[in-house]
Amino acid sequence: MNFKDDARLRGVFEIRVIKAGRELEHYRDDNMIMSSARDALARLIGGAGSGKTVTKIGVGTNGNGPTPNDKGLTGAYSKPVSGCTYPATGEACFAFTIGAGEANGKSIREFGLLCSDGTLFARKTRGVIEKADDIEITGTWTIKF
Repeated sequence: MNFKDDARLRGVFEIRVIKAGRELEHYRDDNMIMSSARDALARLIGGAGSGKTVTKIGVGTNGNGPTPNDKGLTGAYSKPVSGCTYPATGEACFAFTIGAGEANGKSIREFGLLCSDGTLFARKTRGVIEKADDIEITGTWTIKF
């Protein structure tokens, strides 16, 4: 039996960078799902998933591309996601905001979705965002099963 490529676990990362009320950038791209995410999902469906639900967004400073075995973010700042919706069958969409008063002074190069126990579920690297108190980052991260 052959499966289509779109039958694999994947993510779509989308952000808007806003400076002093003006949108500077709209960025959208696919992202890598970590090997630890597959373990978290297996534990969830097996009934041993305590702490394995995605609850946080994190930002960090490591610009090296993701690998399946990544375990965390460098110089991480994390906070709870704003919410989760289910836009289509087999999709979970996590909304988040890094507000003007958060993570200031960081050279943000990486983003991560984190489980409540700290497990890195997904990671995305991109060009640097020099976070200052007049910059807000809003976004969504959709995981597709």
